[in-house]
Amino acid sequence: MGLFDFFKKKPTKTIAVEILYPSSWENGMPPVKVVAIEILQPTPGKAVDIALPKVDTLETETETETETETETETETETETETENASEKLDTGLKKTKKTWSERWNAFMANFRSVDEDFFDDLEETLIGADVGAQTAMQLTDELRDEVKLQNAKSKQDVSKVIVDKLVDLYRSQGVNEDASMHFAPEGPTVILLVGVNGVGKTTTIGKLSAYYKNAGKKVVLAAADTFRAGATEQLVAWGERNDIPVVTGSSKADPASVVFDGVKTAIDTQADILFVDTAGRLQNNVNLMQELSKMKRIITRELPNEPQEVLLTLDATTGQNAVQQAKLFKDSTDVTGIVLTKLDGTAKGGIILPIRNELHLPVKWVGLGEKVTDIQPFEANDFAKSLFGSLLTESK
Repeated sequence: MGLFDFFKKKPTKTIAVEILYPSSWENGMPPVKVVAIEILQPTPGKAVDIALPKVDTLETETETETETETETETETETETETENASEKLDTGLKKTKKTWSERWNAFMANFRSVDEDFFDDLEETLIGADVGAQTAMQLTDELRDEVKLQNAKSKQDVSKVIVDKLVDLYRSQGVNEDASMHFAPEGPTVILLVGVNGVGKTTTIGKLSAYYKNAGKKVVLAAADTFRAGATEQLVAWGERNDIPVVTGSSKADPASVVFDGVKTAIDTQADILFVDTAGRLQNNVNLMQELSKMKRIITRELPNEPQEVLLTLDATTGQNAVQQAKLFKDSTDVTGIVLTKLDGTAKGGIILPIRNELHLPVKWVGLGEKVTDIQPFEANDFAKSLFGSLLTESK
């Protein structure tokens, strides 16, 4: 098929879907092969034969060089990603751990005896560690009972009892919660990312889409945040980076129409997962919540028997504001789990406890950095071990 025949080809679908695939062209121009040619200065009146390299030889050499470069890049990426999940978690929680340790050491430095003043100070310390007032009061009551039960009186014993109890609370909080991701046995699973602007929804989609593609899933993205300037372009950039198709609409288009096109595309291309990037205007905006409801109706209509995930993205650096956002979104839409982003950039990682304790929403993913691989499933046991590890050692 010739070049012009390609442009004459008519679309076979009845819906208007623009699928942007990554391209290796730069500035809209096709790649140019570099051919080594020996430049000779001919003698006037005499013909000079110039032997050009055979095309087949050049292509073979170029392909071999490209394959070698690709193998080298793959080996480098593999070496970079060999850092295990616990090491990444330790690194990502560095600021939070430092703050916890400093607060705890300052608190225990003033220890005199186990009395009501001690527990009042403990409650203030917990609130300062971003566990929230409600959770801090509950924790203090439980810790008060535990200290009495253990008959702990010395500074070392009291410290050990309280830290051990905190670790147990972090671990046990998720015993009955479902933190797993649910996928359809057949057909695409739709995963919506919701949350206010600036929390990292689009970046999270980029990371999660790469995560699942590397796991062997066929992924499609839908750019349904059609009102925020640059949102579609940002998602398209992630699609190009991860070699994943992106379904887009025109600027200011109805977000639900993009979701419809995305679902149709995911079905037609037999994709496993469709990630949907949604608008993130004020969380109490009625129109925004109506948009989310409309999207869910469309998804349910097209995929009535398939599971859906609605992941609320929260910025850990906002502390207690993240809890308030979660409450409003939970009241307005069916949130199935939390993605807590930017843990590496904050000392407020303790926010995970009130999110799980007060909202009864599972934290399913945590973002620990800027690299595409800096996201991992949340494990309460590993989190508690990383967060309180140094305190456990000190209290022995």
